[in-house]
Amino acid sequence: MDKPDFGKESLAEFVGIMLGDGSIAEYKCSDGSGEIKIQRVVKVTISKDEQDYADHISGLYQELFDIELRRHEKKSENTLDVRCFQKELFEFMTEEVGLKTAPKKGRAMVPDRYTREELSSHLLRGLFDTDGSLVLTDNNGTLYPRLEIKISQSPMQDQVTELLEDKGFRFGSYDCGNGKIRIQMNGKGQLQKWQEEIGFNNQRHLSKLERI
Repeated sequence: MDKPDFGKESLAEFVGIMLGDGSIAEYKCSDGSGEIKIQRVVKVTISKDEQDYADHISGLYQELFDIELRRHEKKSENTLDVRCFQKELFEFMTEEVGLKTAPKKGRAMVPDRYTREELSSHLLRGLFDTDGSLVLTDNNGTLYPRLEIKISQSPMQDQVTELLEDKGFRFGSYDCGNGKIRIQMNGKGQLQKWQEEIGFNNQRHLSKLERI
């Protein structure tokens, strides 16, 4: 497995993806002979319909780590896992990059180096491409956009709001209960600013942009 430079922009985006719909976990399992072993996995879970974005994630794994991935569809949940079981990747993401293992609730945190100006835009792109939503509301025949994301109680809540404030975005932060907040940016002006400074790589969002 290759180890990319920590300052690589695509690694910052990958870290954002992992903080969004990613999971880093280890668990006990049987190897079939009755012996118990530790299984480690680094995976991203997205909608089964997001095949283009699955290709993008696979490309990041290949570019950053020179790893070929497994894809696993969960038909009952309409989801797709893009996953890797290499111990070396698990240790790199946790011990060197600094991401927390599952569960993320109460623990998710952006590693300090990815809060810096030169990398934070790429991190935010990965985070919103996976866990964010671009909502279009019909306002008397005109589509009104709203970009939003829900973040469970964790240090990442304050970190993301601070990153958006530093970049000059106008947004609201609302209590959703159980410690979760919803960050919401309204209007075409904020969406245009997002396009220019952050951008999208997920076709789910890009297709909605084409409608405006």
